[in-house]
Amino acid sequence: MSRAFVNEDNAAAQADQPVERQVSAQPNYVTPRGLSLLQSKVAELQSLHAEQSAKGDQADKQRLADLERDLRYFKQRVGSAQVVPAATSTEKVQIGSWVTFADEHDTERRVQLVGEDQADSAHDLINWDSPLGRALLGAQLNDEVLWQRPAGDQLIEVIRIEPA
Repeated sequence: MSRAFVNEDNAAAQADQPVERQVSAQPNYVTPRGLSLLQSKVAELQSLHAEQSAKGDQADKQRLADLERDLRYFKQRVGSAQVVPAATSTEKVQIGSWVTFADEHDTERRVQLVGEDQADSAHDLINWDSPLGRALLGAQLNDEVLWQRPAGDQLIEVIRIEPA
């Protein structure tokens, strides 16, 4: 498109508006720790926003817009959070459970089922609504379940369930 047809003032104003964070349609089930983490994130963002706002005309307007977007998202997540009771069963997988499972090669892996915002695969925290989470949730000790993965389905066996 020719630059002659671009309104530079409008383009600059749009660049300052960050893209809204998408809110998942799944129920916002969280562990008690997950709720605490969400609340801490809101407090941290409020503090950072107050620091930027206190700078008045010297405030980084893009940073303020980003902080306001993130505050809207995390406040909504705290407001919609449905805290699940702490996992207590060693027989049935619940949100909050630590689950050890083995694949057909007897390779073991241990994960914890958590809410969406707490999920962190690098720390073995798996969203309860992910393909692995859905396969494990409700499974019982020694059950074989089908993990429907994009790379191909895999049969896994629940070999240990530990409460959070």
